[in-house]
Amino acid sequence: MRRLAIVEFLSVDGVMQGLGSPDEDRDGGFEHGGWGVPFGAALGEVLSPDVGAQTSAYVFGRRTYEKMAAFWPDRPDTDPMAASLNSTPKYVATRTLADLAWSGATVLDGEVLDAVSALKADGSGTIVALGSGDLVRQLMSAGLVDELRLFVHPLLIGTGKRLFGGLPSPSSLHLQDIASTSLGTVALTYSVGES
Repeated sequence: MRRLAIVEFLSVDGVMQGLGSPDEDRDGGFEHGGWGVPFGAALGEVLSPDVGAQTSAYVFGRRTYEKMAAFWPDRPDTDPMAASLNSTPKYVATRTLADLAWSGATVLDGEVLDAVSALKADGSGTIVALGSGDLVRQLMSAGLVDELRLFVHPLLIGTGKRLFGGLPSPSSLHLQDIASTSLGTVALTYSVGES
């Protein structure tokens, strides 16, 4: 059985919206897009060189998939993240996309929670969900998440979409690892609901 790990980049006040570019996600009039870019250069200090070695699949919401598919396929395989993303199966939760151009990408078939449960039951390694806030909240609410990998950047944004709103009940987290970068980003790894 595979584990499901959530990987998120957050501000200290929990904002996940618009991390990578000014126009990435302007919902609600969000004006702080690209806030994570200054911290990206130091992430290699806390990321393992074999960043994708244990990842056997990725799962994305539609909007995150579209953003990732517009950037990563053209990156060289000398970039470990590009090598992992481009060569690993990708599953997309979408009701509107039927044709996915990114090599190895497939639309999740049927109801999303059932489809992700089936993915977890099939194979080994770890399924990684990147970004995809709405999808991640559904997976958390359904108890399907085994691990949280949070990269908390030293910034208070004040407005924007937050990752952990609207969960139906508290979830116990158990700290597995902690690291920090020279720019002050803290990398936290938690297991969910187990000691």
